[in-house]
Amino acid sequence: MKYNKLGNTDLKISELSFGTWAIGGSWGKRDDHEALKALEYAMDHGVNFFDTADVYGDGHSEELLAKATKGKESSVQVATKFCRAGDIHSPETYSMESVRTFCENSLKRLNREAIDLYQIHCPPMEILRNGKVFEVLEKLKEEGKIRYYGVSVETVEEGVFCLEHSNTSALQVIFNLFRQKPLDRLFPLAKEKNKGILARVPLASGLLTGKFTKESTFEQDDHRQFNRDGDAFNVGETFAGIDFAKGVELSRKLQWIGQDRGNMTRAALKWILEQDAVTSVIPGFRNVKQVEDNLKTLHVKEFSQDEKEILKKFYNEEVHEHIRGAY
Repeated sequence: MKYNKLGNTDLKISELSFGTWAIGGSWGKRDDHEALKALEYAMDHGVNFFDTADVYGDGHSEELLAKATKGKESSVQVATKFCRAGDIHSPETYSMESVRTFCENSLKRLNREAIDLYQIHCPPMEILRNGKVFEVLEKLKEEGKIRYYGVSVETVEEGVFCLEHSNTSALQVIFNLFRQKPLDRLFPLAKEKNKGILARVPLASGLLTGKFTKESTFEQDDHRQFNRDGDAFNVGETFAGIDFAKGVELSRKLQWIGQDRGNMTRAALKWILEQDAVTSVIPGFRNVKQVEDNLKTLHVKEFSQDEKEILKKFYNEEVHEHIRGAY
């Protein structure tokens, strides 16, 4: 496992880490026992960073992380997020009183004295432009409740704004073979500013595993069912904003990347790890088998320059036009 410095912080985090949305909720059936085993397996194999949010299962994933990391608080870093438990468009949600309450509730669930990375959870651009939430986060940092703060963004424009107009230490962005836009402007700027990049939705909600067909179905409480057209939140969070049937079709054209790399999942994650601006990629998981398979990414062969050019051309000519929503 390689450990990368998260931007201008003193955190050194595993290049392959994990997000905990799937074990918290909104991904269909969950199994806490299996989730805890998977978290333990990840840590035993060098993973020292996990991303969560207060709304993942209404705090359930934070509670699972507290159990899994008990006694390891100094060696395992946790990032969590806030604002989506309130009205994301209301300035009041980002007030000192509100954010302190969000933060203290997360600290209780995580059973920690401080949050390593506290992230605004996909706020609207008008909130970022207002800027007061960053003053609130600076105050929480001074109080020792958080060590560093960042922003989970939906668009390149939001990310660029945060890099240029705040002291945010890291950005969390949707980035995968179907969402390559951050490569052009956002990633170079993040490197220039010495800010961390966390790559989320790396497998496009499973499309880039190659396991789905157009007939695949999902449970009613799975966002891949209820949010596939953006009815609950930003459409980009589900299948990277691509219509499911079109996504399956496009994924079929990428099956070649899995040759000599074990499978498409490992290949898709490997491609992200090879982008030098990315500090860590954070795929989701629900069981030990998925964690184990994702960790095998670290040992597969790298992409040649010719392969990278083919994937860039594929995105520009066949994928880009099918992405829905602002990105």
